[in-house]
Amino acid sequence: MKPEPRRRPLANDRYVIRLGTTNFTERYYRDRTGWVKISARGRKFRLTAEQVLNHLLPAFAGIKPNLIIQVEYTAAAKARSAPAPAQSQKHQAKMAGRNIAIP
Repeated sequence: MKPEPRRRPLANDRYVIRLGTTNFTERYYRDRTGWVKISARGRKFRLTAEQVLNHLLPAFAGIKPNLIIQVEYTAAAKARSAPAPAQSQKHQAKMAGRNIAIP
């Protein structure tokens, strides 16, 4: 008799969806407050579930050719925020000279 396979929890916060081409990749995942999109440039956007579907469904339907879709399962729930993208030294030097006053 075969041992029964371990069941994986099927919660939305256990998956990272990658959508892109050979030139760029966007990531979608769910954290504690909702869905998040990390753009190819590393920018973070909050999305509703409907917006996530609007981004992904054309790729699944084959309407947009040459798109690569990957779904990655993670064993632990993602109780995280996305890591900040590494900034270039040039960008860091440019931002170091700016003083932003908050009234």
